[in-house]
Amino acid sequence: MDKHPVLDEIETAARTATQRDDFLLETAGIINRHFPHYTWVGFYFLEGGKLRVGPYVGKTTPHTVIDLDKGICGAAVSRQETIVVDDVNADPRYLACSLETKSEIVVPIAVRGEIVGELDVDSDRRAAFDDNHRQLMQEIARVVSSTLERL
Repeated sequence: MDKHPVLDEIETAARTATQRDDFLLETAGIINRHFPHYTWVGFYFLEGGKLRVGPYVGKTTPHTVIDLDKGICGAAVSRQETIVVDDVNADPRYLACSLETKSEIVVPIAVRGEIVGELDVDSDRRAAFDDNHRQLMQEIARVVSSTLERL
């Protein structure tokens, strides 16, 4: 598989990044520009045993703080694995952020082997995240991880 252009752009941004939140907001924007059907792209970070919203692109979310035992975001961090939900309305873990959201992917972000947060992406399409999207989002999370280690 050829490298996706979104990954090239994020790697370029990572090389010149000097501020965590600026880099994360730029990363979310790059993803959003390449995939217009991704309606919310952002990050949550572990702080005080909870997930707290970080930089994102999309509508304002009512879920700025999420307990680790709540939602798909909490499940991904607690299980330390990527979770793809093809139909959020069929998953009782889903914390409704937007009526337009139909599917979601959440990818944990680790720094030096420890989960520090996650990349969260919502889509207005059901089953928007196939295996290629999953692999791409996981690769983006790896670039974010290595950049956070440096910053």
